[in-house]
Amino acid sequence: MKWKNLSKKKQAYIAAALALVGVLAWAFISAGVITHNFNRSQLTGAEDRQEAQINGIILTETKNDHKYWEIYGESGSYDSDNGVALLNNCIGNFFDENNEVSMSFESSKGSYSAERKQIILYQDTHIVIKDGTSLEADRVVWSGNDKPVTATGHVRITRNDEFLATAETVEISPDFNRFKIKGKTVSKMYDTKEKK
Repeated sequence: MKWKNLSKKKQAYIAAALALVGVLAWAFISAGVITHNFNRSQLTGAEDRQEAQINGIILTETKNDHKYWEIYGESGSYDSDNGVALLNNCIGNFFDENNEVSMSFESSKGSYSAERKQIILYQDTHIVIKDGTSLEADRVVWSGNDKPVTATGHVRITRNDEFLATAETVEISPDFNRFKIKGKTVSKMYDTKEKK
């Protein structure tokens, strides 16, 4: 049977069937290329793992209309295997019982562990407490509303122009009203009142 001897109708049916077979073959090959790593991931036990790379990430903890904290990262990632969000160039706030900002911070790097309910700030961390106290440290750890905030590594504390201290470790009370200096420390108090 020659192509020329077929009617135009039969030629159209054959051409359509060949086109359909071609499209199905293309789809099957494309699906194989797209999903070729799926079986390998499942064999390594990563079938439930989720990881996301995010630009502009905001995390917050709120309970019964009370906001405990909020943190914004310029970029970040979240890994469901360990439940940790890693943030870059982050800023944020901690709130008191009246939902007013009691402590603000910025840091080059930060992390939040959903399992531990813990925020860790590290690299170029700067904190300002509502009373005007400013703190710089290598690492700051917040582990819950009822636990002190711990700052470690090259800690430098200033309050207006009245107080300057350096320390190895500082604990800030859960209500952000007091702090305790630990380890090798140097403290200086200044009298800012003008003498008349």
